[in-house]
Amino acid sequence: MQLWQTLRGWPGHPSHPPLTDATIGCYTFATIAGICSKLGIAEEAFAQAWWLALVVGLILTVPTALTGFLDWLTISVGTPLKRTASVHAVTMVAAAAAFLIAVGAGHSGYSEQEVTTGAFLIGLIGFLLLVAGGTFGGSVVFVHGMRVLNLVDEPAEKALSPLPTPEKEDAARG
Repeated sequence: MQLWQTLRGWPGHPSHPPLTDATIGCYTFATIAGICSKLGIAEEAFAQAWWLALVVGLILTVPTALTGFLDWLTISVGTPLKRTASVHAVTMVAAAAAFLIAVGAGHSGYSEQEVTTGAFLIGLIGFLLLVAGGTFGGSVVFVHGMRVLNLVDEPAEKALSPLPTPEKEDAARG
């Protein structure tokens, strides 16, 4: 159990959110690179960047999804939070599947330094799913308040420290 808790992060410092930032950043860059390539802006360079960013995004998806799943396991069954988190998870899995298909379909284009239209469109679908899933994920945090401690008067040194404090532990319990 300690390993799973370590993977999830500590009160006030969960692992899933910063991993989502990195993963979303890769997929966002891939989408922008694909658009730039299709528009003829440094077409060959952006074509290769598009495919490589998708691959890096898929690699980062593994720990991101794992830490999200570990958080999801802690949510009470039958609650609005569990429903919102479940929709978030399903949507993000669908996005990852679209990106995986785009990587497979786009590899020949990568080799030829072009973004093929079919793979590009699949990647765009993945990006739209990513935005939708991210919206649900944002609701998990900013509406339902999952893993938010609400220690507004916590001194900066304590707030920034990843080490557990009694205040953080108490706030995490509710």
